[in-house]
Amino acid sequence: MPIPFAMPDRASPDCTQPASKPLLIISAGNTFPGLRESEGDFDDWIAAGLGQATPALPMRRIDAQQPAPALPHPSEVAGVVVSGSHAMVTDRAPWSEQLALWMKRCVEAGVPVLGICYGHQLLAHAFGGKVDDLPGGPEVGTQSIHLTQDAREDALLAGLPDRFPAQLVHYQSVLRLPDQAVLLARSDLEPHQAFRVGGCGWGVQFHPEFSAAAMRAYVGHVNRSRDASSQLDSGLVSTTPDASSVLGRFAAMVQALEASSQSA
Repeated sequence: MPIPFAMPDRASPDCTQPASKPLLIISAGNTFPGLRESEGDFDDWIAAGLGQATPALPMRRIDAQQPAPALPHPSEVAGVVVSGSHAMVTDRAPWSEQLALWMKRCVEAGVPVLGICYGHQLLAHAFGGKVDDLPGGPEVGTQSIHLTQDAREDALLAGLPDRFPAQLVHYQSVLRLPDQAVLLARSDLEPHQAFRVGGCGWGVQFHPEFSAAAMRAYVGHVNRSRDASSQLDSGLVSTTPDASSVLGRFAAMVQALEASSQSA
């Protein structure tokens, strides 16, 4: 019999899941070729962030833009992380719409899902939220994230500081959360930096997987499209240990769920 996952002193998501399943990293896109050659790609950074918190969980990577058979049945996975992308959710590409439906199925089946940037927006879209261009955007660089009161009791974010720096680069945004979603974080420019939906689906607009070097590369890319009067200062980019810990926290959550399933 499956055992509901629970973390001490945190709100417990309504997640149940069979044992011995992989933790999937879904690549919704790729970083710039030059950066990929020197630093790796989104899925490499996510895998590093998940780290050693998942010794009992095999990690498997999937390219979301492959045909439908590449996405397994939700019952076959222990957890899912969906990466960022240079694509736009509003393009409604067939692979993206298919991935959105699959993410929703996973959450509804009790599989923990973490969407990052594009994945965050796609999760909101899947549950009926509205995604479009960020008013006043883009939001780029190391920015301050502000947790809401609900985040203090959230299974993923509880224990983080009320304010912490995070890496951000996005042109689109979740303009309206799904009706059933719980807002967990905001920034000065972005009102929906993190949310929870369906009990065990989380979206974070910021990039917990980004190093300072990766962020500087994105700042440089944005600056190349701007005139001299609107250049971003790459010197303001800093490390973001609290934001980065979100991946390890998610991995530990999935591992704990897996362990409880194995002992059932």
